[in-house]
Amino acid sequence: MYRPKDTQERILHRLKIAQGHLKKVLKMVEGNEYCIDVIHQSQAVQRALEEVDSLVLENHLKTCVVNHIREGKVKTTTDEIMKVFKRVQ
Repeated sequence: MYRPKDTQERILHRLKIAQGHLKKVLKMVEGNEYCIDVIHQSQAVQRALEEVDSLVLENHLKTCVVNHIREGKVKTTTDEIMKVFKRVQ
């Protein structure tokens, strides 16, 4: 079983999984496959992309945010993160 080593590798791995699921969705739609099956595959794409977002955010918090807080940019950094979450809702 493949075990990604670092954050970038984990992100790339999840993106490739999402890409594979998306290719499957395209094939299914082109092949006029059962709608519910297409939805299930589309949901797999969305879950994979959500995992990518989670990994990127985790990395951002551990690196950029820590550095910005050390530099005294607390408000700017928290505002930036809050914008991301407000956009999602």
